[in-house]
Amino acid sequence: MTPQPPENPDKDRRPAKPADGTGAPGQGAEGPAAGRWTDLERPPLNTRALRKALLRPGSLWSSLDVVTATGSTNTDLAARAAEGAPEGAVLVAEEQSAARGRLDRRWSAPPRSGLFFSFYLTPRVPAARWGWLPLLAGVATAAALSRTAGLDTALKWPNDLLLTVDGAERKAGGILAERAGEGVVIGIGLNVSLRADELPVPTAGSLTLAGARGTDRDPLLRAVLRSLEDWYGAWQAADGDPAACRLQETYAAGCATLGRTVRAELPGDTALLGEAVAIDGDGRLILATADGIQQPVAAGDIIHLRPTGEDTDNRRT
Repeated sequence: MTPQPPENPDKDRRPAKPADGTGAPGQGAEGPAAGRWTDLERPPLNTRALRKALLRPGSLWSSLDVVTATGSTNTDLAARAAEGAPEGAVLVAEEQSAARGRLDRRWSAPPRSGLFFSFYLTPRVPAARWGWLPLLAGVATAAALSRTAGLDTALKWPNDLLLTVDGAERKAGGILAERAGEGVVIGIGLNVSLRADELPVPTAGSLTLAGARGTDRDPLLRAVLRSLEDWYGAWQAADGDPAACRLQETYAAGCATLGRTVRAELPGDTALLGEAVAIDGDGRLILATADGIQQPVAAGDIIHLRPTGEDTDNRRT
């Protein structure tokens, strides 16, 4: 989702509020009638049904909580990880007031208009391969949206989810991975039912605007978490080797950045212009520059350019 200015600082620091309104920590909405909500087109998630479907013996997912509102699910889950939360903990918010993207950008969305959740992983593969986790999350989410919503979701390296709205690429979601505890917290934000008049910027999008065949968030969340479990299991079984588990191949096939001229804005206020030609074994974007050098980019802001050299977006995301 496209970054937005921070909300009121006092509001940003408020603790997570359980979706059932009881004030008991870790409790969520137990059914469609739980909690207070007035938008009939945006019912709350059904925590009980989600837990029944996902928290089963042998599953990756160890817990699933839904809160009505919080500042950031990544921040909250990182705190739980520091206190010893097990792998597979999932935290979902119906609304976030201080959600963060890459480079500490902030964004917000109306309550229950999307999927805003984080999960905690403790990979048992070489740490040098952990950089593939946000790319894995992108592949898994795109696969789930294809099956469940009937949408072709493209991936913008390294962490954006793109949908086609009115013939144009629009950013409909983003992924943020952060080290926490003994592992990694990964957050995913996805615009589901945002209408055109609710978009933070004209270049944003949503499943609804892209013509999704279904926008019920419960089956969407189940599908994404199941897809994540499948891809994570395959990646771990391959000891994190992205080629052996076909993660590298699959990411490249769905990456809208490859084959395009891009500008990479790098740490230290430097920039690199070139054609994105590959994703290497470390998950880095390879740029072919005008002087014939193939330059790997491990981190940076990637701007898709038109043939004229202009940004394809009204603003960077």
